[in-house]
Amino acid sequence: MSISSLIFSNLHFQLPTTMASMASSSSFCNLKFITKPNNGRRSSLPRIVFCQKHHDSTPTDQINRRELILRSSEIATIGAILNFGGKKPDYLGVQKNPPALALCPATKNCVSTSENISDRTHYAPPWNYNPEGRKKPVNREEAMEELIDVIESTTPDKFSPRIVERKEDYIRVEYQSSILGFVDDVEFWFPPGKGSTVEYRSASRLGNFDFDVNRKRIKALRQELEKKGWASQDTI
Repeated sequence: MSISSLIFSNLHFQLPTTMASMASSSSFCNLKFITKPNNGRRSSLPRIVFCQKHHDSTPTDQINRRELILRSSEIATIGAILNFGGKKPDYLGVQKNPPALALCPATKNCVSTSENISDRTHYAPPWNYNPEGRKKPVNREEAMEELIDVIESTTPDKFSPRIVERKEDYIRVEYQSSILGFVDDVEFWFPPGKGSTVEYRSASRLGNFDFDVNRKRIKALRQELEKKGWASQDTI
């Protein structure tokens, strides 16, 4: 048995659905490291092996704040142990042939302007920062500053945005959840030329579906940009 098995074999933690429901119903789970053979070698992999409901009649407003913090810390610790942040994909950035952002994987947790318009699961329309009718047109540098301002001030999914890469025509942002540390990669690209189009891609690193988190995030950003004069080629 590995050291990690000894440490975590009896680890208990709570996964509250929401803060409001934490007082009335919580799920308790055991996280165990199960040893499995792998090509003649044995490795310990984490598995949640038991869950049960616990009902508590204590009113929500009487829950101790310290207990709430401890519960959140436990979940955050589990996320760090299991690396829910994932690894940054190697294919991020502007592709060369042809110049464009990457396509989405087959999973339902990504949207991209590079997809075919017939792909209703993954396609999203580009933006235009100088659409017809904008009273005060801006140049690319000014448009990028408007975009950065919206990125930093808009968190519709409660993920924290962090700009990790910025070039004269490209921005990459990592959106991270506050509890388990899931990371979504969001890219924005200003294609060369005289046009005012902005391409983008938003994708989760882990999982097969995202409950439309990426699409809703893009929609929220677009709605804030519209207040500055931007427009979309279509609605999402």
